[in-house]
Amino acid sequence: MANDNAKFLQIKDVVKDFGGYKAVNHVNLDIAKGEIFALLGSSGCGKTTLLRMLAGFETPTSGSIILNGVDLSGMPPYERPLNMMFQSYALFPHLTVWDNIAFGLRRDGLPADQVNSRVEAMLKLVQLAKFAKRKPHQLSGGQQQRVALARSLAKQPQLLLLDEPLGALDKKLREQTQIELVNIIEQVGVTCVMVTHDQEEAMTMASRIAVMSEGRFLQVGSPNEIYETPGSKFVADFIGNVNLMEGTVAVDEPDHVIIDCADCKHYVGHGITGTLGMPVSVALRPEKIQISAEKPDGEHNAVRGTVEELSYFGSFTVYRLKLASGKILAVSQANTERHREHNFTWGDAVWAHWSDAAPVVLTQ
Repeated sequence: MANDNAKFLQIKDVVKDFGGYKAVNHVNLDIAKGEIFALLGSSGCGKTTLLRMLAGFETPTSGSIILNGVDLSGMPPYERPLNMMFQSYALFPHLTVWDNIAFGLRRDGLPADQVNSRVEAMLKLVQLAKFAKRKPHQLSGGQQQRVALARSLAKQPQLLLLDEPLGALDKKLREQTQIELVNIIEQVGVTCVMVTHDQEEAMTMASRIAVMSEGRFLQVGSPNEIYETPGSKFVADFIGNVNLMEGTVAVDEPDHVIIDCADCKHYVGHGITGTLGMPVSVALRPEKIQISAEKPDGEHNAVRGTVEELSYFGSFTVYRLKLASGKILAVSQANTERHREHNFTWGDAVWAHWSDAAPVVLTQ
């Protein structure tokens, strides 16, 4: 049934209490069949505890976890139709790649011909057939990660759990492996829940993300929704880089608001449910701001500042502008041309400006 697919994994009012401290605090979530879902948050937010409850390594204090219509309560880890891949990969160093992948299948008592065909299929899937006779220490970090994934998928789990799956890889290899991993998971069609503190990893790999803090979900949505329309200052600040400006509501209409801040007036092209004079925050992403030598037209969405710092990253440059109030405004400009008309440098007075679609007004 379509309903079963939309609610393939159901987490219902789950609480995990450690001696009065709620590591997971009344969490509710439905995950669709075939979805790659990320639990994102800083250390201690409860994401790993929630993953361990899915795996059966921790028991919920209250609430229920239902997978494909089956309540997992009281079911030991080895009986659950899921598999977990750890950050350390946990490969057996004395076994070959082939035997590492076959290990769980042999323990389950599968006939030898089924073990052979399943292992060969997994090796082909992760493109490691020619490394089948090697030991883990003879492989690169990315290759070891793919062996661990193949072993996790070999038993054809209904649910795959990933605990910081790429944490042991360096930055460049991690970026490359993120795409490989998603392609493999989608090819198999397995439902996946991953835990990460790396926002780029969550944004790249997941179809939906839950941002966690202090045991609760602050916001659940697609990477685009979380980034472009954060629901709170915490989420805006946690995902990507952002300028947060405190102000008050000066005009509140259904299709726009004007926010008075210390350095400028924001004209924002969406309404809010608020009252005149109420305190709010305006979130403005650095890449949505332009800078120019001349003052732009209009009285809104522009501010004058002095270039305090600049950092050149090749494809883009980040300017940090000091405003009249002393606040620093970060501006990220794509380097689309080899030679800019204006090469702003330290100490230059410039104007920063943005469209009415760029800011987001936050009431919490």
